[in-house]
Amino acid sequence: MVASTVLTLAATACGGGGGESKRTGSATPATPSSGTGTSASPSAAPSPQRFQATIKRVTARDLRYSWRRGCPVAPSGLRMIQMTYWGMDKKSHPDGRLVVNADAAGDLVKVFRRLYDIRYPIRRMEPVDVYKGSDFQSIEAGNTSAFNCRAATGSSNWSQHAFGLAVDLNTCENPYVSADGHIEHKDCVKYGNRKSRAPGVIHPGDKVVKAFASIGWGWGGYWSGAKDFQHFSSTGR
Repeated sequence: MVASTVLTLAATACGGGGGESKRTGSATPATPSSGTGTSASPSAAPSPQRFQATIKRVTARDLRYSWRRGCPVAPSGLRMIQMTYWGMDKKSHPDGRLVVNADAAGDLVKVFRRLYDIRYPIRRMEPVDVYKGSDFQSIEAGNTSAFNCRAATGSSNWSQHAFGLAVDLNTCENPYVSADGHIEHKDCVKYGNRKSRAPGVIHPGDKVVKAFASIGWGWGGYWSGAKDFQHFSSTGR
């Protein structure tokens, strides 16, 4: 179960510091969403006109598929951000969930507040545990996620995702492209054309890249050789 103490970040102006207050409550266990996001009950849903985010503690039970003993970060060093996001359907969705490193949670709330303010569309946002820890399946769903205790693609070293210090954003619109130009996910091949102005596609120097750069995070679209257009991380790798 999620611990009872949570930090609620009030929505403020883009890039603002957001005050913090303590309250008690419990989180709902992760369940799959339906496509572009689902609506919460009227009593729980925030105003569609403003961004809201809550940072909550997690336990090993919450990370049943994405964490195991031997991972570089313990569950106590991770947080669940529950937040509003702007959907591909041009509607506000109150049910976004992103598991991240505790030290980065506040900064990432600022980033996603900026993305919400510019109406950057996100297809879905749910923990990789919804896909039983499968990075492949999460990408196939076009899911935006962060923590997953796994090795980096093509490496035996930990991915930055294993530290909760990387975010994959709109994974189909922004695919991983190998050095020879191969894209593994057939439905995402069309997005190999990086001149596309389709919703959710990220471009060099755009507002999405700048939002992450504002907290010191780098973009995989700037890599040489293979490029990971969905990937942002604290190290740039």
